[in-house]
Amino acid sequence: MFGAVAVLGLALHTGDPAQALRSFGHLTGTPNAALAADSGGSMEAPTGGRPVASAGRAGSASGQHKTTAASTFRQITLPDLLIVAPAGLTPGQIARLRTIKGLRSVITFDGAEITEGGHRVSVIGVNPATFRSWVPLSTASDQAFWTALASGDFVASQTASKSLKLTEGDSYSLDGSSAQVVKFGMAARLDLAGVDLMVNQEISARLGLVHQVAALISAPGAGLATLTRKVTRILGPGGRIEQLRGGQLPVSSASGSGRPTTYIQLFKDSAARYCPGLSWTVLAAIGQIESGDGANEGPSSAGALGPMQFLPSTWALWGIDAFGFTGSPNVMNPYDAVPSAARLLCADGAAAGGKSLSHAIFDYNHADWYVSEVLALAGEYAAEYR
Repeated sequence: MFGAVAVLGLALHTGDPAQALRSFGHLTGTPNAALAADSGGSMEAPTGGRPVASAGRAGSASGQHKTTAASTFRQITLPDLLIVAPAGLTPGQIARLRTIKGLRSVITFDGAEITEGGHRVSVIGVNPATFRSWVPLSTASDQAFWTALASGDFVASQTASKSLKLTEGDSYSLDGSSAQVVKFGMAARLDLAGVDLMVNQEISARLGLVHQVAALISAPGAGLATLTRKVTRILGPGGRIEQLRGGQLPVSSASGSGRPTTYIQLFKDSAARYCPGLSWTVLAAIGQIESGDGANEGPSSAGALGPMQFLPSTWALWGIDAFGFTGSPNVMNPYDAVPSAARLLCADGAAAGGKSLSHAIFDYNHADWYVSEVLALAGEYAAEYR
């Protein structure tokens, strides 16, 4: 087996905001349609390596394993730390990580440096159904990508795919502790610097990747310094930690008097018209965290509904019909829900920024981790849309 891994050099940046926003389709007649980019479409009113000729020979990984369905993507998880244990995380270490106060989620994955066509490449082995929430939203939303990975194909970063001259549908020899012939599924943006290829857990075991060599930690309810200190004690001297948690957030003016045609315009115009001084990125972050921008409209366990997850009692007070619509405000309609969220946040002082913004977000959902999560994601959007 190759020893501990190119994963050691990772500089991880998950969730490219531009790609996340561009990945969605345009908002059409259904409120749960996905987020669209500024650059296209309209929003209607709701009504290297060498191919191997045969993948079926002895040692082939493709076509001889049980296909596992990839889950439907709902929401992203923003990581705060990337940790690496060269010999692999022990069950005891993982258990201790899960007891850290403020931790929301932790996911482990395999990894090692192997060869493909004579080229040394860094590959990680993941559970597609759970890992997909931790990658950029554009990739997390690509069902074909995760179906290919779950079915036993290997996938690649866009950079690795080009440098290795990989062709979708061709099979290649991946050489770890054993040689496996695996079909190349497709490439996508991974935002895992230093990671070239990704395989599922079954292929990972056949290649002999280091089991649970690394993990991502999301702990929005914990201070970063305290979190890092606790994780360092758990990992010991051989471990490595990368801090990932990210600013002034951008404030936009309204795009015009017409109705927004994309979700980005809807966020910008809602902030500008209903809460001048509030960054549109806060609305975008709330929309993504609350419902995956309409992918999961509820009702929640508390009874919240719609793309911005209003409780019925709160909606009765703050819901408005906006952007030219008339009639009763519709909590399921993003044209009503997003401006109403801006109005509610503004009444709580969000336009003042700083602590006032944090307090307003806390009033929206009474959890410190939620405030951290919203501001972190808003910051990622802001970094891309300066």
